[in-house]
Amino acid sequence: MSDQIEGFAENVPGKYYITKSCIGCALCAVIAPENFMENTDEELAVGHNYIYKQPETESEELLCKEAMDVCPADAIRNNGSSN
Repeated sequence: MSDQIEGFAENVPGKYYITKSCIGCALCAVIAPENFMENTDEELAVGHNYIYKQPETESEELLCKEAMDVCPADAIRNNGSSN
């Protein structure tokens, strides 16, 4: 699997995940703060975001879809699973 498609280890299991093409803009965390979080590890050369909670409500699902649609790096993926 390409590094650009591979997800970060911090992503919780489930259908949404952030790939290593993330540029760390944190737009997803602004749109859906209940689901996305910024990695603040100071040892990283470039920060990134990850999904720390899969959507549990219809509202969270819609916000995750919106974040995926507007991600400038196309780094948010949906693997199509139901959980």
